[in-house]
Amino acid sequence: MTAPPIHHRLISFALELSLPLLAGVVTALVWANLDPASFFGFLHWSPVEEGHTVNFHFAFNDLFMVFFFAIAAGEITESCLPGGALHPLRRAVNPLLATLGGVLGPVGFYMLYVAVTGDWEIARGWGIPTATDIALAWLVARVAFGPDHPAVRFLLLLAVADDGIGLAIIAIFYPDPSHPVQPLWLLLVAAGMLLAWGLKRRRVRPWWGYLVGPGTLSWTGLYLAHLHPALALVFIVPFMPHARADVGFFADEEEHQTDTLNRFQNAFKIPVTIGLFGFGIANAGVLFSSVGNATWAVLLGLVLGKTLGVFLFGQLAILLGFPLPVGMDRRTLFVAGLNAAMGMTVALFVAGEAFTDPVIQGAAKMGALLSAGVAVITILAARLLRVRERPVTMGDP
Repeated sequence: MTAPPIHHRLISFALELSLPLLAGVVTALVWANLDPASFFGFLHWSPVEEGHTVNFHFAFNDLFMVFFFAIAAGEITESCLPGGALHPLRRAVNPLLATLGGVLGPVGFYMLYVAVTGDWEIARGWGIPTATDIALAWLVARVAFGPDHPAVRFLLLLAVADDGIGLAIIAIFYPDPSHPVQPLWLLLVAAGMLLAWGLKRRRVRPWWGYLVGPGTLSWTGLYLAHLHPALALVFIVPFMPHARADVGFFADEEEHQTDTLNRFQNAFKIPVTIGLFGFGIANAGVLFSSVGNATWAVLLGLVLGKTLGVFLFGQLAILLGFPLPVGMDRRTLFVAGLNAAMGMTVALFVAGEAFTDPVIQGAAKMGALLSAGVAVITILAARLLRVRERPVTMGDP
């Protein structure tokens, strides 16, 4: 078989390492600090009218991220099929309990820092460190554990779940007084799910049918309910016809898959990965001068709270009779907890909602961005604990 051209291999390498996302983050940081007026003017310029919410920020956070979360939901769906890392479904209980620990731990450490410093002005930001950055966690997990390690799917489920909790925290604890939550509109989300189920029952195979009808209903319902519509397709993707268990987002085997779910993932994985460049620009523009107590509270909550919370609650799940996925043990659980300590996407969302003071908001966002440095620690810990070398057939708790 002829090897693919060098430029194809370079593109695949760049996409697999999420280099577009990292490039977007760097671009935003440099631009925001060199010329903040033009940067923030660009983010909030609207083609409709000045000050309108339809702008660059809206395009990536409310529209583009729909497809990112959808691909993550597809990965979890496949992992729950026979032969997947989370099958039988009782194996999903452990990462879900670990998710709970990964939410409570950061809140506890954040509030501990607030109490010790006495800076109660930042207490409102307790929800910021509860979320894990899916893109970075996915990237680093693939490097630390290997692309086919079950810990990657464990982290993916955990990240999607706690990002969902993060979005719920925004809706419940940081409501917009001018746009209160309207739960009645969630009936549109339920209608979208029902329509998707009906399409599957009628063996409708084109993936666009699930996006145009059910997906639009779900997005509209979340948007009108004043909940974040980025999760719209998470409720629809599990209904897409799928043929077999997970083979991985970047696996070559997916090229030969013809089921609806895999064709959807194949159609969007490259555009989504490239589009993360725009997401990085939309969310990572923080001034370097923005460092304060909120920075350290968020960082402490993520690095210590998230790591220990995931690890301890994962252990608790084992004691309750819910084992880790086959191929994971205590060492991989610890590294997975460390891997989950990178908060950016939803953490930046929450920071924007938690604080109106631009100084405190910037400091909180800086804490979320600095947590990306945990990536290096995670990879080193994986090497020292030799989690990548452990055979995937082990089920040792």
